[in-house]
Amino acid sequence: MMNRTAFIKFRGNNSFLLHSLSSFQSGTHKASLHSNVSFLIHKITNLNDALELFDEMSHRQPLPSVVHFTQLLNAVTKMKHFSSSLDLFKQMCSLGVPVNEYSMSIAIKCCCQLYRSKDGFAVLGCCFRRAIAPDVYIFNALLDGLVLEDRILEAEMLFKKLIKQKLCEPDVVMYSTMIKGLCKFGNNVTALALLRLMEQTNCKSNIVTYNTIIDSLCKDKMIDDAFKLFKEMVFREGILPDVITYNTLICGLCKLGRWDEASKLLKEMEDENISPNVHTFNVLVDAFCKEGKVEEAEVVISIMIERGKALDLVTYNSLIDGYCLRGEMIKAREIFDSITLRGLIPDVVTYNSLLNGYCKNRNIEEAMQMFHEMIVKGWALCSCAQTL
Repeated sequence: MMNRTAFIKFRGNNSFLLHSLSSFQSGTHKASLHSNVSFLIHKITNLNDALELFDEMSHRQPLPSVVHFTQLLNAVTKMKHFSSSLDLFKQMCSLGVPVNEYSMSIAIKCCCQLYRSKDGFAVLGCCFRRAIAPDVYIFNALLDGLVLEDRILEAEMLFKKLIKQKLCEPDVVMYSTMIKGLCKFGNNVTALALLRLMEQTNCKSNIVTYNTIIDSLCKDKMIDDAFKLFKEMVFREGILPDVITYNTLICGLCKLGRWDEASKLLKEMEDENISPNVHTFNVLVDAFCKEGKVEEAEVVISIMIERGKALDLVTYNSLIDGYCLRGEMIKAREIFDSITLRGLIPDVVTYNSLLNGYCKNRNIEEAMQMFHEMIVKGWALCSCAQTL
């Protein structure tokens, strides 16, 4: 457990709370501190601020309420500092703050996001021992943890148990979590069955639910089934597609070489005032490059630049791969060298693309140079490197 000294060292010299809290140090202002805790929590922008505020709160008498402590835990969790949030939860318990189902659900969520669902279930046991009835948020966190750890069978068992024993009423988040887990393993049939179960229980699906299944169908090259679901979503359920929906379908069409349909969908997307993002363009660039259509990819990149979309490493990696496939190694190397000039850092994919190109085009000297650079960086090598 962190003591006061540790907190002071951790927070550094420049904290946003230093001035705000200085006016609340005297006993006459204790009530003011408690009434302003929520305000201070909303001002938190980083972990240091949160730790300092927790330190100040924990030294007040009487202590702030569980609501205030839980608000702070939630703020830290939203910043994805899951380990720190758990540490604060433990300290909160040691201070004797009476936890509730909301603070318990945050602790369970943090355990599960850290791939420690076993600890999450241990916290669930604490809920029962403290006579705290677990709610849908607690079970959602546990199911999400099991899915993250690829323990889909256990997730299914828990989900069925919740329904059979009526431990809670599944909401759209719970259904979507289960559908995500099923799609993760390509179990589209069961995922669709679960979507139909939602309809029967009057639990309205949302864009996330549909996007998950559409994405899974596209990955399995079931693009026509994906479009059927897309039409159902729009015309029957009245759910408007977003940029993720269009990106998924465009990617699915490109992978099957259905360029005309992909172009029409891109136009439809813009007609619906949904602006293509960097990922949309990267999907097109990658698809063209994999087909060796580098000129078309360059046209897409020109459009990106015209629209003020910043090229990222994914864009450059695709372009390098495209030129390597065509044996244009000088051009591929030029793009590789330009990456750092644009403030980006080549990754293992960049190096492997170029190394693979050198190997296939029998540029042994350049391949060996790239090989040694990757060894120094400790990166995994592509299969062609085994022959060097």
